[in-house]
Amino acid sequence: MKLENSSRSGRLFRRCVAALTLAAILPATHAAVPGMRGVEHFGFTVPNAQQAVDFFVGVMGCKAFFTIGPFGPFKDDWMKENLNVNPRAEIPVAHLVRCNNGTNFEIFEYTSPDQRKQGPKNSDIGGHHIAFYVDDMKAAMADMKAKGVKFLGEPHLFADGPLKGLTWIYFMSPWGMQLELVSAPDGRAYELTTSERLWDPRK
Repeated sequence: MKLENSSRSGRLFRRCVAALTLAAILPATHAAVPGMRGVEHFGFTVPNAQQAVDFFVGVMGCKAFFTIGPFGPFKDDWMKENLNVNPRAEIPVAHLVRCNNGTNFEIFEYTSPDQRKQGPKNSDIGGHHIAFYVDDMKAAMADMKAKGVKFLGEPHLFADGPLKGLTWIYFMSPWGMQLELVSAPDGRAYELTTSERLWDPRK
């Protein structure tokens, strides 16, 4: 009888440890910011805002909405206090763009005494890229190559893991920003294991 109780206690202990471990890994659903609906826009700085708008509209098929600015110059520390940039930084213009069923882009052009002219690589802190979903990878690449877009390597297909079924390839904007095309016409493997879904621009 004592052995049975000990065995039960051991199983219960292991289950508790497993539950606590899982709880530490998974985000708490009740911890969301009240009223948070999702990503409203993604902002980034480019050397020439009009060049960026022309690329996203003329090549990627996005829609330009409006511009805001200029902001600055300010004699006080407004730019540092509110935007965490050099107090003498200025924003001549910012454009608002939407790319089909996705978030908005807020495209900034800055001037600043301490401006760094070279963007981060993906391996740098702050490195990033934006991925665009396409229905047909070959057709999209052919169209973009005809418009002068530079791709990095060839398309790669995930053959296993949760992203099995997804094809991806990186490409570069004219000003050196890292971007990506992805496509998964038959879905991704993780979708077979859960009813939860990552955000999908097709829906």
